[in-house]
Parts: sequence; C-alpha cells; structure tokens
Amino acid sequence: MTTSRRLAAIFVADVAGYSRLMSVDEEGTLNRLKAHRQELLDPKIEERRGRIVKTTGDGLLVEFASVVDAVRCAVEVQRGMVDRDVDLPEDCRIRFRIGINLADVIAEGADIFGDGVNIASRLEALAEPGGLCISGTVHDHIGNRLPYLFGDLGERDLKNIARPVHAYSFSTAAIASLPPVFVQKPRKAATDRARQRRTVAHRSAPHLSIVVLPFTNLSGDPEQEYFADAITDDLTTDLSRIQDSFVISRNTAFTYKGKPFHVKRLGRELGVRYVLEGSVRRHAEQVQLNVQLIDAATGAHVWADRFDTYRVDLSKSQNEITSGLANTLHFQLVEAVGRKVDKQYPVNLNARDLLARGWAWFYRPVSAAQLQEAERTFEQALEMDPASVDARAGLATTLLSARVVGVGSWYPSRCEQLLLEALERDSNHVRSLLALGWLRRLQDQHLESRIMLEKAIALDPNLTPAMVQLGFTLLYLGEPKAALRHFQKAIALSPRDPNQHWFHNGLGICHLVMGDLDQAIECLMKARASNPRIYEFPLWLAAAFGLKGESESAIEALVDFHELQPGLTSIAKLRASRDSSWFFDSIPQAAAIVTGLRLAGLPET
Repeated sequence: MTTSRRLAAIFVADVAGYSRLMSVDEEGTLNRLKAHRQELLDPKIEERRGRIVKTTGDGLLVEFASVVDAVRCAVEVQRGMVDRDVDLPEDCRIRFRIGINLADVIAEGADIFGDGVNIASRLEALAEPGGLCISGTVHDHIGNRLPYLFGDLGERDLKNIARPVHAYSFSTAAIASLPPVFVQKPRKAATDRARQRRTVAHRSAPHLSIVVLPFTNLSGDPEQEYFADAITDDLTTDLSRIQDSFVISRNTAFTYKGKPFHVKRLGRELGVRYVLEGSVRRHAEQVQLNVQLIDAATGAHVWADRFDTYRVDLSKSQNEITSGLANTLHFQLVEAVGRKVDKQYPVNLNARDLLARGWAWFYRPVSAAQLQEAERTFEQALEMDPASVDARAGLATTLLSARVVGVGSWYPSRCEQLLLEALERDSNHVRSLLALGWLRRLQDQHLESRIMLEKAIALDPNLTPAMVQLGFTLLYLGEPKAALRHFQKAIALSPRDPNQHWFHNGLGICHLVMGDLDQAIECLMKARASNPRIYEFPLWLAAAFGLKGESESAIEALVDFHELQPGLTSIAKLRASRDSSWFFDSIPQAAAIVTGLRLAGLPET
C-alpha cells in the first residue's frame, strides 16, 4: 500500500468516563452517543471540511486541512454538547474531551499515523470533560484568527513522547459562556429534532443566562465612549464568575452595538433569559450610569438603577461601579429566577429548578422560616440529583447559616461530608470553598479557614460572602485591622445586599475590640436596624455602650437582647450557650467585650 506524508491538523476526541457510563446504562449510553454523532459531531465535522479517519467505540480521529477549521469545529462541538443531555444528572451526561495537534503525518490508504497523531491523543487526555487542549504549534498557527482565549498550561511531559509539548486549554466554563451553535445541515433523521431545539432554545436556556449589551454613550464625549465600553467588558467578566451563570461573550455582544434590536428576538437568538442594557450620560462634570435588567421572554423590566460618579474620577470609579453592579445583579438575577421557577413550574420542578429556588430563598433576609425553606429545597434537589455539587454546597451553606443564627439542629459532620464530596468532584467550586472555610472557622481551624476563603476570593474577587467570612476568620486570628478592610470592601461592593447586616456587624465588632466605640456603635446600630431579629446585634451594642459609660443605652440594648434570647441572663450562660460560646472562646480580644457586658449590667452568673 502506498504511503505519503502531508501536513495535517489532527483532531482526537473521546467520551470522558465512557466505561463508567456503559456500566450504568449500556444501551442508553450507546443510543445517546449515536444520536450525538448523527446530530452534532458528524455534521459539524463535515461543515468544517474535516475527514473522519476512524472511530474507536467512544473515540474519533479526524483530519483537517486547516488548523483554524479544526479548532473552530472542536469549540462548536463542545458548545453544542452543553445543550444536550440536559435532562440527565451531571454524572450521567456524555461529555467529550478533544485534543488537537498540527504535524506532519504518514498517510497510508485512509489512515494516518505518526508522532503528531500520538501527541494529539495525549493532549486529548489533558482536556477537561467538555473542554479541549491544543498544542503550542496549533496555538501559534491560529494566532488571532479566532476569538478564543486559551489558558497556558506550559511545557508538559506526555506519555511516550520524547520531548515536552507546550499545551493550551480551553475550559468547559469558557465554552459554556459562548453563544449557542446550530448545525447548518442536520441529517434527515435529525431534522425535526434540530428544528425543535432551535424553537425551544430560549426556553431551555440556563436559568442564570444573560447578555450584557454595549452601554450607550449619550454624551457625545469620546472619553465616555471608552468608559461605557470598559463598563460593558468588566461587567461581562464579573458576571461570568457567578456560579452556574451563562454569560454571552463580549465579542458576540458587541455585534449589536449601535443597532436596533427586539428584546424577545435577541433572547431567542442568543439563548438567554435576561438582557442587561445601559447608558452613560454626562451632566457638566457628573457622569450618570443608568442600567436596566430585562426579562427576554416577556420584555418586562426586572430591575433598574442609577450610578453617579465624576468625570475626573472615571478610571478610579470604573472598578467600584462594575463590582457593585455585578453583586447587585447577582442578587436580582437569583431572585428573578426564583420567582420565575415558582410561577412557571410550581409542581414539576427538576433539580436545576430546585437549585434556583433554593438560592433565591437563601439570599432573602435571614429568618428561621427562610432558612428552613432553603434547606428543604436543597434537600429535594440533592435527592433528585445525588451527584449535584451545587445541591451539596447549597445545603451545607444553609445549615451553616442556620447554625449561626441558632435555628434547628447542628450537624457539623454532615456539613463537612457534603462539602468534601463537592470539592472532590470540583476542587475549584467557589461556593463549596466558601462554605468549607466558614465551617473550618466554626471548628476552630482558623488557618485552614483562611486558606479556603482566600482561594474562593482568588477565584471570584467579587465574592462578598467570602470577604465577610474571611473578615470574621481574621478577627478570630487576632487581626481586627485586617478584618476591617474585608468588611469595608464587602459593603462597598454590595451596597444593596439583602444580608448586609452581617457586614455592619463584622465592622462593628472590629471597631469594638479596637476601642473605637463611636464607630462600633454606629455600625452595630445599622446592623440591628437592618435585621432586628438577630440577637447578637443588641448584645454587642450593650457591650459598646457599657464600655462608653452610657448606662441607659446599654440597659435598653440588653432588654432588646433578652427579648430575643430570654434564657441567656448572665455571662456564664452566654459562655455555655451553643450559639454564642464560639465568640468568647475564639476571639482573642473578647475580654474587652465581656468587660463591656459587665458594665452594661449583665451579671456574671
């Protein structure tokens, strides 16, 4: 048989966890893999002018003449897979890994061989399920021809490959943030199903799906034009960090800049449930930013707000505005999704619906009823999808919050089991890292708590709950000044947070143990006004007034405290209480607070 050599882009794909999927449901896995091939992979490969060299059960070897076509095909296949098997639990879905290399190959008949093929196969093994991995040669050749940002994995030693290979990855999360793809020429057997997918694209969009349209400059000032574009870019990035969010990429969003659009049609085209639009207007030296969140299905306004800054502070204000806006939008989106789930699917809720509903309950102002409803909803989600990482994180977070406010029973071992299982499945799951950092502090493992919370913040710099928890952990480590900065940043980032009373509470305790009594009283009064149901706030207020010598105010605060906690009538009972002993045993500066409580009139025994 004649052999020849040629340069080729080599595309290797296989199914992640194929053996496990087959052992669970052999017939179902084979049928679904066949459907994915017929309806997505094979048509996309044909559309991008690829040639299937051979198949190996769960794998494919494909040759492309163009490396750009190979990468584009891989990304489109993986993006298409995001919307498939959505009715199945996460660990039952078919997800491909893809590796691509550019090399000289030996062609013998219809087959291809060589080191370049082996490298592509090894790169495929490095890819995340649902992601792809390319060689440095591929990365260099595509240059800026494609709008994809690859992560640099550096030089990697690959099995049975003599020299290290520079590798780049395109993550599952990055692929999920791209707009939906459609197969141009679906095969006849799949035509009806493909048409149906296009018709229901909006209805099947992820709950937290949004496009940030380019903000409009209404000032005619070029400086505001740059500012408007920068706000759009930063906000797109910040919203992408929200767990489970689906955010249309900046490049796609900017194709609508300056063009008229219909919100409902836009939602269907991009497969999103929400549209965010805004404008920048200058009045003298003041710059006004107007934003509005729109329900793409109905065209109704969900939320609107205005932010003001000054022209001289534009660059300084940019980060503050976008971070604060991202946090506000996070809560608004979760609340809107929760309302929509309750309205559209009051009975037949799936696991995703239950997760959305659970977080909507959790983010409401803290109360016993609210936490019990959130706990019940997350329990249902976990029962429906036992592999769910998000359900584990949601349930553990709710149990932790209930522990802090003294609601229900406390099972730290269950919290720990839930979170360790979640992080075993996804080591960078932000909500799980946050909750485990919180749990470790309650277990007096303060250094480990700090590590977990700092990792969560590194993954999501706008994660205000992690900043608040890190602030309390630093308090327990005897670093109130460092803690102070985290509480202040949380307040700045999320000025409309529904649970901001915890932010002011932490800030007040920092000032209290540092001896800044006036500031402590101001912060603690804000915390109490924000949520008068939390017993801690009047307790700390009583200590602050006691230290300041304002006995009447101290007694009034103690009366408020005893109305909320009638059994805790002495310092000894406070120390023995499950719900407050942690504070006295953990914070190095707690002695000053105990002194304040004595001065306020709280007896020792």
